[in-house]
Amino acid sequence: MTGLPRGATIRRDAGLYGYERALRRAGLTPVAGVDEAGRGACAGPLVAAAAILPEGKAGQVPGLADSKLLTAKARERCYTQVLKRALAWSVVVIEPAECDRLGMHVANVEALRRALARLEVRPAYVLTDGFPVDGLDVPGLAMWKGDRVAACISAASVIAKVTRDRLMMQQHELWPDYDFGTHKGYITAEHSEALAEHGPCPIHRMRFVNVRRAAGVVDEVPMSLEPQLELFADLEESR
Repeated sequence: MTGLPRGATIRRDAGLYGYERALRRAGLTPVAGVDEAGRGACAGPLVAAAAILPEGKAGQVPGLADSKLLTAKARERCYTQVLKRALAWSVVVIEPAECDRLGMHVANVEALRRALARLEVRPAYVLTDGFPVDGLDVPGLAMWKGDRVAACISAASVIAKVTRDRLMMQQHELWPDYDFGTHKGYITAEHSEALAEHGPCPIHRMRFVNVRRAAGVVDEVPMSLEPQLELFADLEESR
């Protein structure tokens, strides 16, 4: 991943669509954004999405913002508009067992890569939220809080979040004791109490230390720090 190309300057007041406009002025179009939902959850799938918005008013989604800053109803409205307006979009679901097998960071990068690969329109540039995605054949930029400053990443975050929330509502029907419909698999006091009472269910991620503890798993050799980091990763995503 690289920085912005020469000549692609962004004004502080450029707004949510400023990065895409600057990249188009530099001859880099279309621009894809990619983001994930569920990295910090200890239960349920990891979901990644990619989106390419068209130029001009057609690509301006009413009310679009970082999915974590929107209410559930506002996300649903944005979701409908993003799918209606996007030049291309894709979504990828990584099941809990695969998250455990790969580890969350590897699973996260793989999910983002798969989402980009599934786009029906090949992007000329990629914007990612937080950290780079290696192995792409186009340039790109990893952006801190990208889902709050780039429209295509915000669009991807909405697709990923709405898709995952719907999946977790389905899991709530299968495993009502854990109340997945409320916390969506993230770590809350209520979720922790349910884990302590019932133990983990098949969609819990065994790499998380709290899940392993609830399952009564004791490692003879301490595991890496990754599960501990996963336990506290992206807690704000659950808000």
